[in-house]
Amino acid sequence: MSENWTTLRLLAWTQDFFAKKGIDAPRLTAELLLAHALRCDRVRLYLDFDKPLGDPELAAYRDLVRRRGEGEPTAYLTGAREFFGRRFQVDARVLVPRPETELVAEAALAALPEGGAALDLCTGSGVLAVTLALGRRGAKVTATDVSADALAVARANATALGAEVAFAEGDLWAAVPAGARFDVVVSNPPYVPSGELASLQREVRREPRLALDGGPDGLEVLRRIVSGATRRLCPGGTLVLEMHETHRDALPRLCAEAGLDGARWCPDLAGLPRYAVARAP
Repeated sequence: MSENWTTLRLLAWTQDFFAKKGIDAPRLTAELLLAHALRCDRVRLYLDFDKPLGDPELAAYRDLVRRRGEGEPTAYLTGAREFFGRRFQVDARVLVPRPETELVAEAALAALPEGGAALDLCTGSGVLAVTLALGRRGAKVTATDVSADALAVARANATALGAEVAFAEGDLWAAVPAGARFDVVVSNPPYVPSGELASLQREVRREPRLALDGGPDGLEVLRRIVSGATRRLCPGGTLVLEMHETHRDALPRLCAEAGLDGARWCPDLAGLPRYAVARAP
């Protein structure tokens, strides 16, 4: 890059570079990375669009562009991802939160009464647990994960955002206090069929396999969650589970076989099955 690279020229060049690399939302990605390199927000980029960058700023930005071009997720490069209007810390220890998961959060919030108890299994970065804790006054939220690294990220997010969440390390229900019951149990568990992992986008393949691999049919973890749900939900309590689109028939059937009522799948904005909802009797 020459000495005369302004903000606007850099964004145009990077957008073209990312587009040729097949990176989604190339302009947005360029803006996020440049704002991160310059330690400003995206609005400031356009207020200073004709300002030339110094050598240290160019070097920092060049490194980010290179790494993104090699498949490193944008959220790992910037260290953050927005979810439900809040900024969450994200790094290679956790799954990058997806916009579609906000639909799961909305469904869980709708089912959670003020002062109610909620459980987030496989909490990862903690986006669901924190959203529930901040979205319902007096809510008592517990979040678990088998990964100590993920829990460290989730705890940091809860602290930074002022959310009261009780965290516990362990494998699904094993981490939940004996006898505890919840008005809502929510989870974005590993649900990708193992055979599909190799064909995922290269950015997604950089994320923790533990948070993605749902076993041969993608239902390995979901089966275990569903099988224990009736013993942990309050009467009439709600189970909300993010799911793979191929689970549209299998997951509601698993819920019904486990004694849950009204099991159904719900679509995302593209009309694809995104999550399932069921209720305890």
